[in-house]
Amino acid sequence: MARNRVQCQKGLSEAEFDRQYGSEEQCRAAVAKWRWPDGFVCPRCGGRRHSVIKTRALYQCTACRRQTSLTAGTIFTATKLALRSWFRALYHLTQSKQGISSLELGRRLGVTQTTAWTVKHKLKQVMMERDAKKRLIGRLEMDDAYLGGHRSGGKRGRGAAGKTPIVATVETTAEGRPVRLKLRRVRGFRRSEIEALAKRSLDAGCTVVSDSLACFRGVTAAGCSHQPIRTGSGRKTVLAPAFKWVNTALGNIKTAIVGTYRTIRDKPVPRYLAEFEYRFNRRYHLAAMLPRLGWAAVRTPPMPYRLLKLAEAHA
Repeated sequence: MARNRVQCQKGLSEAEFDRQYGSEEQCRAAVAKWRWPDGFVCPRCGGRRHSVIKTRALYQCTACRRQTSLTAGTIFTATKLALRSWFRALYHLTQSKQGISSLELGRRLGVTQTTAWTVKHKLKQVMMERDAKKRLIGRLEMDDAYLGGHRSGGKRGRGAAGKTPIVATVETTAEGRPVRLKLRRVRGFRRSEIEALAKRSLDAGCTVVSDSLACFRGVTAAGCSHQPIRTGSGRKTVLAPAFKWVNTALGNIKTAIVGTYRTIRDKPVPRYLAEFEYRFNRRYHLAAMLPRLGWAAVRTPPMPYRLLKLAEAHA
């Protein structure tokens, strides 16, 4: 029986994590390496000569005398939490197959749920910004879905209260194997929404395979060719071979949400989708996912708690 390459990879074990990032000094060294791979660079003048003010853990540029901390200007800016705790959060977010709730993360880090929520959503923001501009190419499977369950006494199906409409797109190889995933929340399944999504996320010239829902014709306005397939309704759509991978991805996402979070509110949905998307797109490099996310984190602008909440309000 063939082994599943993704499920059977070793990943980053807890023992190896402790060996690489077991102390605050090791974590600081890793951040310094990610931020300045060729040595310190002054954020003001670009100078490299510097001294270290050990009592305050600051770097001072010899040329312009600018003082800067290791984490200034990064997603870790002004944190009161030890970098060791941030690295443990990085570990859980990248090595957990179905994610981890902020309540559980708080227990493991020994911090409040609010602190764990802030850390987690800052790292989700890194994931979201990292993949935002990457476009899918080639053959694509696209499908619509709703997040959120049925409410007692409420309307069922499309338009029901408490449901968040999303669109999933999976890039596949010529042999039909999945490569990359895009998950986007939309305001509704309208042609204008799909057109805007395609222009932001899909490469012109790709081929989009979808069901016969009229809104998917919007991909043609972005230069994509469209192949609608009539599948009927209900289980027939799920079992259609043409949508095997996009339906598998959507099924895994919904299972993870129910199993890990039970339910999620509408406003932060884009960051939750970004987390699933980020892990899926790097599923063949599980052990490398932590340093890759750390590298992106030191290149992501600061995101204070108030901005996280504000982003939700305008999402």
